[in-house]
Amino acid sequence: MRGPRGLPRLLAAVGLAGVGVALVATLAAAPAAAQSVNRAAIDNLNEQLLYVALPLVLFVEITLLYAVYRFRDNDDPKPTTKDSPLEITWTAVTGIILLFVGISAYFVLANPYITPAAASGPTVETQGDPVEIDVVAYQWGWEFRYPDANVTTQGEVVVPRGRDVVLTLHTRDVIHSFYAPDLGIKQDAVPGQETTIRTRATEVGQFRVYCAELCGVGHARMRGSVAVVAPTAYDEWLETGDLPPNATTPTATATAAN
Repeated sequence: MRGPRGLPRLLAAVGLAGVGVALVATLAAAPAAAQSVNRAAIDNLNEQLLYVALPLVLFVEITLLYAVYRFRDNDDPKPTTKDSPLEITWTAVTGIILLFVGISAYFVLANPYITPAAASGPTVETQGDPVEIDVVAYQWGWEFRYPDANVTTQGEVVVPRGRDVVLTLHTRDVIHSFYAPDLGIKQDAVPGQETTIRTRATEVGQFRVYCAELCGVGHARMRGSVAVVAPTAYDEWLETGDLPPNATTPTATATAAN
């Protein structure tokens, strides 16, 4: 059996091995492709912050384990003396890191696809006129109205791939929250107010929609879906009311022309 003197060495080895494995696994993992520009902006920010956080975590863990091992037999510890250069260094480094995080987050929050206040304004990335959809939330479901096409759907909203879509949220009763995690969309619908979401889907598919605000006894049943289809399939749906077979299957629509 290992005695008390060997325990810190064992803990240090196990800790360093665990941190190293986690670091390698995180860096080696291939990120999934984003399904919308909203999700891409959020994922890119998370990736930037991850590459800042991982070295810091590794440095702190190594320093901690070193201190445990190095001073394991110190029966008469002394307080650390004042070290002005060290204090200035770690304060400056912390400030630089926080500045980087703040600037990175600012550009994401100023993105019109992320911030509702900016979503109602023009964007240089818009390709053609955006699709305008009114979203009406109620206990406990979703209604989607296409004013330009005189089309209304219940529970499922159909949008074209590669084209801007502006969703204007309303509610008939209480606060609801339109949440499509795969598309990076989450926005509250507030009684007496209009809130706006701007998105542009980049991948064909069927994506779930949830209400992310507790809105009553039927809250758990308040689900819907977003069907992202090729532009040609979207135009056909507006005319006939029916989606072509396999319209939301990525492999079947990947080669469809915009």
